[in-house]
Amino acid sequence: MENRLNMLALQPDAYKAMYSLEGFLKNSQLSKVHKELIKMRASQINGCAYCLDMHSKEALKTGETVERLILLSAWKESNLFTAEEKIILALTEAVTLIHNEGINAELYKRAEETFGQAYLAQIIMAIVTINGWNRIAVSTHMQPGQ
Repeated sequence: MENRLNMLALQPDAYKAMYSLEGFLKNSQLSKVHKELIKMRASQINGCAYCLDMHSKEALKTGETVERLILLSAWKESNLFTAEEKIILALTEAVTLIHNEGINAELYKRAEETFGQAYLAQIIMAIVTINGWNRIAVSTHMQPGQ
């Protein structure tokens, strides 16, 4: 892969803005498990090697299992994920692939009933944030270890 621009070096204020979103998420009510599932699933969908490398290591440090990480892309067929986690993963896919149909009414209703509006808003912000990071990393060819 050819070298591309270094976004951090060229646009440090943009990175500061992204880090502000990370600060918001760090202080949110989102559980570490929920955050890592969101980061991993969105990064799988977006094909972001940089983020998959980083967040798989983070997930393992926070107690996630190798088995669940391996089966994450097949979460719908796995019994390793709770009903709440499956809603979060469905939301992650819906927002990441927003061009398909967005969040359909049934999924939105289940999510709102399960989490309440405030937690749901935090879930959506976590999904939006990792999608932003994925797009920066993929478009600039960031590689694991950079």
